[in-house]
Amino acid sequence: MKKRQIIDRIVFVLLILSGLDLGFLGLFQWDLIGTIFGHMSALTRVIYVLMGAAAVFRFIVWSKMKLKQSR
Repeated sequence: MKKRQIIDRIVFVLLILSGLDLGFLGLFQWDLIGTIFGHMSALTRVIYVLMGAAAVFRFIVWSKMKLKQSR
């Protein structure tokens, strides 16, 4: 498997997890990631940072694709 495909799959999983976590948090005031990995443990904080980085990465990739399409 190509390196890019692996990164895309990891980003996809992180974005799904972050969407579920925020959805549960908004609807039920229940933190999925915090419950699984411990509320505000070091691992939980790392996962939150990775989820945020995945969103930024995906936005950058999406923006580059849009620029290529408009040319």
